Amino acid sequence: MIKISILGTGKIIPEAVAAIQASKKFHVANIWARPHSRDKAAALAEQFTIDKFTVDLDEILNDNAIDFVYIGLVNSVHYDYAKRFLDAGKNVIVEKPFTTDAAQAQELIDLALSKKLYLFEAVTTLHQPNFYVIRNAVKKIGEIKIVLCNFSQYSSRYDAYKRGEVAPAFDPKCNGGALRDINIYNLNFVVGLFGMPKKISYVANYGFNGVDTSGIVSLEYENFLAQCIAAKDSASPSFLSIQGDGGYILAHGTPNELNSFDLAIRGEEVQKFALNKFKHRMIHEFVDFGEIFERGDYSAVEKGLKISLDVMKVVEQCF
Repeated sequence: MIKISILGTGKIIPEAVAAIQASKKFHVANIWARPHSRDKAAALAEQFTIDKFTVDLDEILNDNAIDFVYIGLVNSVHYDYAKRFLDAGKNVIVEKPFTTDAAQAQELIDLALSKKLYLFEAVTTLHQPNFYVIRNAVKKIGEIKIVLCNFSQYSSRYDAYKRGEVAPAFDPKCNGGALRDINIYNLNFVVGLFGMPKKISYVANYGFNGVDTSGIVSLEYENFLAQCIAAKDSASPSFLSIQGDGGYILAHGTPNELNSFDLAIRGEEVQKFALNKFKHRMIHEFVDFGEIFERGDYSAVEKGLKISLDVMKVVEQCF
């Protein structure tokens, strides 16, 4: 079984560890935390029956038995930690967003490719079976005209933010905000299907500290338009919609889960799909990562990194 170390103790970590273990591809060997989070690491190790925990990063860097590290730290340090572990010859899974900007993304990609290391961005949308079927179904709805994506949910941290308490998710210094958080899923969906747009613009609602609490990315392609909406300051039904002159695709619910979708081809009965195999949204991606590594499919690594780089190019042009 592939041995993996977990970096971090934040909100995403319990979900990630549960999904990693449920994938049955990885053995979680240890969990690392900064010294001030030592107690959290100890509690997580006990909760998930992880062999050990440590506050010594060098212990993981120098452990030849570790195949992968999973970086679930605050957005602003993804690049720093990914580079350090790639330099040490470790394969890396980094939680979305991949990096702060396209230059950082390109540097990590070049480093990984030069060493033939496996580098993945953990974006659940791209690994759901429903996404694979949507990718093929796009060809059946004619010429694409409009793409609409909406991921809006009232953040559990937003009330505190309104009181002046700034969590990393709402801190520009930590690369927080709606665009770099939940809109990343929308952008991966669109860019993953259609590649880079020719024109990009972003309008947003900004909070008292300059963070974008909600916003709309407009993407102009050669023959169609796309809009990606994300809100952490208000709620709405979430969906993904692709409209063609021969039909439409409508995915229900949040883009990070992509639980089901309808395929409507003009003149035919609407087909309904719900093909994801696992209840938890994160399991599919870790199964994919494990299988890609086991079969040595480096072309899959390169394809994923191309999407990660393109998405970071889009994000960079939004500011």
